[in-house]
Amino acid sequence: MSKQAKVNKKPKVITWRLYLVVVVIIAVFVAIASRAAFLQVIESENLKNQGDRRSERTIVSQSHRGNIVDRHGTALAVSVPVQIVWSDPKIVHEKNGLVDKRRWQALADVLDRPVEKLLSAVKNPNRRFVYLKRQVSPAQADYIKQLKIPGIFLKPSSRRYYPTGEITAHVVGYTNIDDEGKNGIERSFDEWLTGEPTKRKVRKSRDGMVVERLSTVEEGEHANDVVISIDQRIQAIAYKELKTATEYHRATSGSVVVLDVKTGEILAMVNTPSYNPNNRRTMNAYKLRNRAITDTFEPGSTIKPLAAMTALDFGEYKVDSMINTSPGWYRLGANRIRDPRNLGKVDIATIIAKSSNVGISKLALSVPKEQFLTSFYAMGFGSHTNVTLPVESPGVLRERRRWSDFELATLSFGYGMAVTPLQLARAYSVIANDGKLNPISILKLDKAPQGEQVVSPEIAQAMLQMMEGVTKAGGTALKARIGGYRVAGKTGTARKAVAGGYGDDYVVSFAGIAPIDNPRLVTIVIINEPKGDKYYGGDVAAPVFAKVTTGALQLLNVAPSKTVTVPMKLARLSSPEHRSIEGRLYEQ
Repeated sequence: MSKQAKVNKKPKVITWRLYLVVVVIIAVFVAIASRAAFLQVIESENLKNQGDRRSERTIVSQSHRGNIVDRHGTALAVSVPVQIVWSDPKIVHEKNGLVDKRRWQALADVLDRPVEKLLSAVKNPNRRFVYLKRQVSPAQADYIKQLKIPGIFLKPSSRRYYPTGEITAHVVGYTNIDDEGKNGIERSFDEWLTGEPTKRKVRKSRDGMVVERLSTVEEGEHANDVVISIDQRIQAIAYKELKTATEYHRATSGSVVVLDVKTGEILAMVNTPSYNPNNRRTMNAYKLRNRAITDTFEPGSTIKPLAAMTALDFGEYKVDSMINTSPGWYRLGANRIRDPRNLGKVDIATIIAKSSNVGISKLALSVPKEQFLTSFYAMGFGSHTNVTLPVESPGVLRERRRWSDFELATLSFGYGMAVTPLQLARAYSVIANDGKLNPISILKLDKAPQGEQVVSPEIAQAMLQMMEGVTKAGGTALKARIGGYRVAGKTGTARKAVAGGYGDDYVVSFAGIAPIDNPRLVTIVIINEPKGDKYYGGDVAAPVFAKVTTGALQLLNVAPSKTVTVPMKLARLSSPEHRSIEGRLYEQ
């Protein structure tokens, strides 16, 4: 048997397989290169923009609102740090944040909100942002952090705090929850107090950390402080005395304005009722009005010195002229003007001291009508004081061609016109400032302004001396006297107008200047609708003037007058002996 020889065959290459592999590899590389080229060249800008949208953010630096301070630097409005509590409902649901109801109950307790409302706010998993509460204190924020509820976050913010509360509420005003000024100085100087925050573009990582600062989008401006003319010490005294008086006399409301004679700065402006801007629950609409500039009233007899001064400046009477007021009434057409009693023939000082309607009417009618009205306009009636506080009323002083003698006569004793307490204070500053009318300022001034001469200095000085008689024995305001200082003033008791005439309610007032020898302050006191037996300006408003002005003069270190003021108990005595003593004490 023979063996068959074996033949060694070489492996044969399968060409089509090789080509297939090569083609696939080349195709893969071509695809990768094409995709890379597509992404790098064609889609590069689109992809870059998408990446930027995911990572780039514009952050706004927090800018605290500027402070409001009084003329001595006492803080009246400041910004304090708080936190905003907010939630991302999507994260709450993704991380099972609703499982532990005890933590939500604790959160509801610290936020003072029903737990049901909190759970309702985060029940939609598609929402990404919802406020739970604005402006929580740092202590509350720390407690919320410790609860560690998924999806609950804190954001730094600030809120307004008013250290003096209701005492300066009407002047300073308040802000809303978005830190926007809504009343008073906060509103008038909102842009100045707010400033502008700085905006920067940054890149953030997925966990919210800033990894790159790219550029400054907008350079901000620092918030500014506002220094107002109010003296907080005088403001506090004025508010205390006004609130005490309105409560004691069961009055509807009241206002006090204290003005610096030389500069026109407002040292105090208070109203009742007031509100606490730190407690929004007390902010009823009727409490928000700054009545010293918004509410008008018929000034009554407080206008008489101004009318008499106009008559002396432009009429036929002189300082020592005598006016016959007999028989105690004065007929003008079908109307009759009356005095409480027949004063007979008296001088102008007695007309002011005794508040004679007949006497002041004759003085007013001695002046040409156009000149009489022009004088009132020149003293600021019927126009805004431009005090840069919101919602100021211009008052009412009619402009018309024809005025009857009776209308001019009633205008001379404060009927037929309406003024604000601040307007009345500005007009009285003319008497105190040698006939010059200064602009009114709620901001602290560096120097006294140049006033406008509206009355001759001699007549203003003469009227100031005459008005002292109002606080002397026989005058209408013995309770306005101040120990150690000579004061001048005028009472006002005016019926309130109602439909068809005048009702039974009164607005009582006292307008005073102190001290006479070197006037520094004008103080106006208005009490609206006092109840009880005492409803005259000398009984209700004059004591408030005395207490407020006494405290203000002492705080301002104003030197006592050169003459001695008669004590109240001596002033009440009516014997001829005591009256002669009083006369000697008041001699210059």
